[in-house]
Amino acid sequence: MSILSRTRRLGRFGVMTAALALALGAGVALSLQARAADLDTPSTATPPPAPAAPSPSGGWLDVSTWPLIPVPEIGVDPDSGVTLGVLPVWLRTNDQHEITRIFAPDLIYNPNFGVGGHFRIFEYPSLDEQWSVVAGSMERVEREFDYEFQKGRLRDSHWSFDSSLIFDRSGVPRFYGIGNHTLAGDVTNYTASQLLGQGQVGYNLNHTWQIQYTLRARRMEITPGTLSHVPTIETRYPDVHGLGVTNEVLNQVALVYDTRDDSTIPTRGTQWVAYAGVNGHDATISDSIYSLAGLDARTFVPLSFLPDTVLAAHAALRYLPSGHEIPFFDLSSIGGGESDIGGEQLLRGFGQGRFVDRDSFDATFEFRHRAFSFDAAASHVDIEVAPFIDMGEVSSHTGTDPLSGLHKVFGVGVRGIARPSVVGYVDIGYGTEGVAVFTGINYPF
Repeated sequence: MSILSRTRRLGRFGVMTAALALALGAGVALSLQARAADLDTPSTATPPPAPAAPSPSGGWLDVSTWPLIPVPEIGVDPDSGVTLGVLPVWLRTNDQHEITRIFAPDLIYNPNFGVGGHFRIFEYPSLDEQWSVVAGSMERVEREFDYEFQKGRLRDSHWSFDSSLIFDRSGVPRFYGIGNHTLAGDVTNYTASQLLGQGQVGYNLNHTWQIQYTLRARRMEITPGTLSHVPTIETRYPDVHGLGVTNEVLNQVALVYDTRDDSTIPTRGTQWVAYAGVNGHDATISDSIYSLAGLDARTFVPLSFLPDTVLAAHAALRYLPSGHEIPFFDLSSIGGGESDIGGEQLLRGFGQGRFVDRDSFDATFEFRHRAFSFDAAASHVDIEVAPFIDMGEVSSHTGTDPLSGLHKVFGVGVRGIARPSVVGYVDIGYGTEGVAVFTGINYPF
């Protein structure tokens, strides 16, 4: 999904996916090391005959044969805090040991929102098609429902489709004011409730070029925050635009150039997306419309001098050329652990949407190195380590030098990859406000 607000809470499943990969990786690695040690130890005497023991590879101790994987949940986020829980994961694979379905309900606890649970199913019928449903609720505030369907992902036919339906109520979001130099001490909290429907149609001129049209309707309601230790938004920013209810419709067109070898787990190639659109509200004409335009570029280069390593680079520019009294949640923003084409951009040493203003620039570089691989739950998993650098800023004027006030973040990511469709990540970044930890599904960009 390219332009949806990340107030939806799919990130929690990323905790589970990455934790699953790391936990199984450690267990299987130790098992393999033990087996290798047994094989490599020379025998100095002929042992007496003994009853044959069952092979670990065929018994219940072999993780690769488990139909259900119990996963402890430990989620850490700079905004939502620590979330603990338990998650049973059912995986279905095909004859090529590729995951075709993930079923993952959970039971969790967060000190801010109490006890809750989620239902999740991720379906991968083919490389060209996938869909997912996520629904959940907590004792206090938090509610979510997220449905997404994609077809034509390989661009082998003339048309590609992406549809989404989202309801989300979250008490996590923060607002620090508008500008590139807002202070951490000016933080406020608010409750965001959105109902969103989106359809995206792409006409594939060929396998590389696509013309894309997006229609999105959203009802956003901003109400007072519920976190006792953070001031609520209207106490410090009573005049900021966007409080209350906002109804809006986005019409956007984009030109896409894409030579990546895979849209989910790319290892080579480039993607460029140039987009422009108009977003309207239900207020008077002078306050109801603003325009947006931007460019998103990402490239992936295998490094011949470093085996199993890919240099991944990303840059994004977003401008709001016209319009005024724009809701603060529609402004350009940087901060958090994920990048959306046409939307929020990552800066992994700060919380989601840490800096907001009319325009934004963001760039990041990662060295994605495959450290080791193993078989688990009838699938093959790669563990990847990725040192990264993030840079970004926001500004109020289009003519501002995008390199003049960059915020910088240094960090490292660990990813669990089950090809061809599943990526779980844990990214740890350090910026001027300290350390931040993010998790998610799919790559951050």
